[in-house]
Amino acid sequence: MEYLTNGNPRQTAGEEDGSPSLQRRVAAVSSPALSAARLTLPGVMDAEGRVDESRLRMHIFKNGGVSPSERGLAWRFLFGMYPCSSTALERPLLQEQLAIRYQVMKRKWQQFLPSAVRMHLNGTDAELVAAVRYFDQRQAQVQQQAQDQSEVRDRLTFLELQAQILFERDTFDQEELREAIRIIDKDVPRTNRDLSYYQGEGSGNLLVLRDILITYAAFHPEVSYAQGMNDLCSRFLEVLDSEVDTFWSFSCYMEKFSKDFRADGLHRKIELEAALLKELDPQLHAHLVTDSMESFTFCHRWLLLGFQREFEHSDALRLFEILSCDHLELISQQVDRARYQERLARKYSSEDNSQSELQAINTDFTFELFICAAILLDNRESLMRCRDDVQLIHFTSSLQGTLDLNSTLKKAEHHFYNYCKRCAWDYMNGHCRAHKSKEEDFLYQLRSLFVLK
Repeated sequence: MEYLTNGNPRQTAGEEDGSPSLQRRVAAVSSPALSAARLTLPGVMDAEGRVDESRLRMHIFKNGGVSPSERGLAWRFLFGMYPCSSTALERPLLQEQLAIRYQVMKRKWQQFLPSAVRMHLNGTDAELVAAVRYFDQRQAQVQQQAQDQSEVRDRLTFLELQAQILFERDTFDQEELREAIRIIDKDVPRTNRDLSYYQGEGSGNLLVLRDILITYAAFHPEVSYAQGMNDLCSRFLEVLDSEVDTFWSFSCYMEKFSKDFRADGLHRKIELEAALLKELDPQLHAHLVTDSMESFTFCHRWLLLGFQREFEHSDALRLFEILSCDHLELISQQVDRARYQERLARKYSSEDNSQSELQAINTDFTFELFICAAILLDNRESLMRCRDDVQLIHFTSSLQGTLDLNSTLKKAEHHFYNYCKRCAWDYMNGHCRAHKSKEEDFLYQLRSLFVLK
């Protein structure tokens, strides 16, 4: 596959330095990215603005991500904030409704815990102190803009009443919410502040991130907050540049992946990574599961945050898009179809049926696991020299920001392709020559899902 590089992950018109003015960011929060609703996605969107979801996912995968100008709109569809069936005329109204709902939700926890509305600072972090000042300026301008919208006030009042009824029965556990806020207040300042999005006046975005995370924790007590969510949510905030849209897109993403932030969910993912490496390289697997190693827990951050720190920042955003396409699920359908056809052929074959059964394909082996395996196999010699968990952690830390995304994707594709091929055809060793044309047809179908036309 020829993966394309799409450049700077975040620039909009008039923001050449990647650091928008305070006024522009205020507009993005108070009027939740209404401009995004008017953009188009050529090739995947019809004349009325409806999106072909399958085509969107294929577009992102085959092109190695989307361009910075498309990214904000594409993510709103990809992660479920916008229904793909919605039209361009419907989306501004949907955004209005989502904005009101978010504001009602945020106001409810703020009234429940008024002491938590402001982050408590010890005064030693000058940038964070400045962030509070910029945040307060923004909030004042947002309130002023809201007062100036008299022509839509009646409609907004009705939407607010609807939202209040919707969330009226939600209650909070004070102790649990306080604990979540305590951890959030520790994690938010640790968010990657080297990004231009959090520098200068942009430092106020740290407080926006805090509000989003607290609102999510308050209304999702079964998930609450876990360390690492700040980095994940930060990715959405940077790309969408809207407090409201970030909350809803992040919430949609967490509906599917919140289990990864629980101990059992992450343990399961690490087990799958170990099982996959055992399939691809039994010797390396055996080395890494010795008593002195941590048995793949060094992959924890890679899998939890989608390799956020292992690649250059713009590449990490592209990889997040590619992984979020769930393209392996599409591949699995192709593999299952080919395997079903082979079973039918064998059922009615007059040849000896004493051959071994087809090896089972583990559909839990998602593409991110192949990405992880590609990194491990590419650094096989270094890993084989590691003798304990300290050396493993040192090794993984040394990879931060050094990996080449295009090369890693190609290698992951190669490992995935070979895994599918082996599982589907190994049992035909010494027997497949008579079926060579059918085998080639299957492999062509599989390969065609990867190769750019």
